[in-house]
Amino acid sequence: MSESKAMTKEKVYGRPELMPPVPMGGCPGCGHGLSGRAIVEAIEELGIGGRVILVQGVGCAPGGLMAAKIDLAYQGHGPAPAVATGIKNALLDDAIVITCQGDGDCAAIGMGYLIHAAARAQRITVFMLNNTNYGTTGGQLAPTTLVGQVTSTTPLGREPRMHGYPLHVPEMLAVMKGVAYSARSAVNNPANYQRTKRYAKTALQKQIDNVGFSFLEIIDTCPVNWHMEPVAAMKWIEEKVIAEFPLGEFKNVDRID
Repeated sequence: MSESKAMTKEKVYGRPELMPPVPMGGCPGCGHGLSGRAIVEAIEELGIGGRVILVQGVGCAPGGLMAAKIDLAYQGHGPAPAVATGIKNALLDDAIVITCQGDGDCAAIGMGYLIHAAARAQRITVFMLNNTNYGTTGGQLAPTTLVGQVTSTTPLGREPRMHGYPLHVPEMLAVMKGVAYSARSAVNNPANYQRTKRYAKTALQKQIDNVGFSFLEIIDTCPVNWHMEPVAAMKWIEEKVIAEFPLGEFKNVDRID
């Protein structure tokens, strides 16, 4: 009788330690959970979980992060970068301060706070989750809504002469002196999910290294307000959204002086 060989099991992949086993918020097929998980995995792999303070934007975007085992601050609609600035300045370099905001919260009502935090080279990291509409309040036109996209306030589609063109926030921030890192990723497939985590780690590292302001836009899905099945929403990102908003790093510097 042959001797049985001992088997060693090694965990290859699983739930991040910073993410407890509780249901995450979001509608069926919502991409915010994937975006939040990628950010949490980046935080965990950098070993900074005990230092992170999340300033949560108003809306559904931070739903994938709210249950994470990190400190949380909450404020009104738009000023998350200003609140993050106050926390960072008060705690100096001890805290890694991040915001998680939707494209409406960050690029509409919050644009002034965003731009001036970047201009001051604030050592904070802003994550903007872009689902091309106001997801929480009924799917209205947002700064990132695509030309021709139907929303509850553009029933005939976004028309540039009436509604303007979509804002390309990472490209805009990339020309600012105080910005150390500005990029865009997506979570519509495994390769882009890994890209998102890689970019998130780079953005956070800029803050760890005290270089300057860092920003990452993450494109994700909103099947309910897009009136699509989840799989179709993923395909729409690939075919339509990324065509308007190309993925990549638009600025990545180790010093801004």
